[in-house]
Amino acid sequence: MGLASPYQQYRQNAVQSAGPGELTLMLYNGLVKNLKLAMMSMERKDMGGVHNALTRSQEIVNYLNDTLDLRYDPAHNLSAIYGYMIRRLVEANVRKDGGIVSEVTGLAEELRDTWQTMVNSACGRR
Repeated sequence: MGLASPYQQYRQNAVQSAGPGELTLMLYNGLVKNLKLAMMSMERKDMGGVHNALTRSQEIVNYLNDTLDLRYDPAHNLSAIYGYMIRRLVEANVRKDGGIVSEVTGLAEELRDTWQTMVNSACGRR
């Protein structure tokens, strides 16, 4: 088995040492990254790349949804948003529709930015 690259080691250490808030932020960042990758793949007419990026995006949103603690009211609202995002991602993948990907990217960026603000507030950062 080969040695992991320094970047892979750094990423693994970052994930292992992150708290729940930071892990969620990493997932949102990964979601936005994959959505942008899907758009770039559409521009290059790389339909396999589009499919892979949108499928990975769906997996991230499903994971975020599955880890919600539904004992709290905000989790129900997030679950509804995630459900909508998943439906739109499936539709975007079937149609290879950049407009839908842009819509979901906007939602993902808004959720990520809100989460970033909450993490910063919890850590005393501004």
